[in-house]
Amino acid sequence: MLQNKQGNNKQNTANNNANMQSSQNDKSKVEVDEKTAKEIEKLDNDKVQEYGQVTLDKNRRDHKLHLMTIIGEIEGHECLSQQTKTTKYEHILPQLAVIEDSEDIEGVLFLINTIGGAVESGLAIAEMIASLSKPTVSLIVGDSHSIGVPLAVATDYSFIVPTGTVIIHPVRMSGTVIGSQQTYDYFKIMQDRIVGFIADHSKADREGIETMMFNTAMMSKDLGTILVGKEAVERGVIDTVGGIHEAIEKLYDMIEGKN
Repeated sequence: MLQNKQGNNKQNTANNNANMQSSQNDKSKVEVDEKTAKEIEKLDNDKVQEYGQVTLDKNRRDHKLHLMTIIGEIEGHECLSQQTKTTKYEHILPQLAVIEDSEDIEGVLFLINTIGGAVESGLAIAEMIASLSKPTVSLIVGDSHSIGVPLAVATDYSFIVPTGTVIIHPVRMSGTVIGSQQTYDYFKIMQDRIVGFIADHSKADREGIETMMFNTAMMSKDLGTILVGKEAVERGVIDTVGGIHEAIEKLYDMIEGKN
């Protein structure tokens, strides 16, 4: 009897130890899960703060969208001052590659409010956007000036809010410019690249775009044309007037139509 009782005590002790170990493991797992969740939340917050990007996946239509912002000035090969709000193309290009490679992300929404910037870098971003296989929608929420126009029309469908503006003007260059035929030829090549891209990705034709680009009657100190809201749609540059609700709903429809 004594031996049997000792055996039972040992078994109970072992069971208690096992239960305690299991409880500690469960507690550790909860702590790890909570820590992981906080780290993921921090990474998401940093992503929004640093790059203006966020994944939208808590919606009634069960689609996973990626939101990207193109704001301020498009920064090219030279760094702008810290006081200037910029979109850096070396941040955007890798993210676009990640989006294209992702099996989870179904569509991309671009919010645009830019004064333009570096032509080569802006066109590089626009070409990358245009080559995405995922459905894409752009929404001009403020301005889309200069190289911002190719960025806005690079998506599969484009929106502009009623008070949003589009400015189409000739290529500008700062710094020392050599007054030679080669310089003017280079300007013409750059402008042809921009005009051609806009014409290929919108309802506006080349002749109409060039007419707006070299308009002398609208801006007192510059050439070009300012289009506000529905005027950009009437000229064939942007597809339609709308806001964030319309843009997201359109993206949902495009995703479901593709599937």
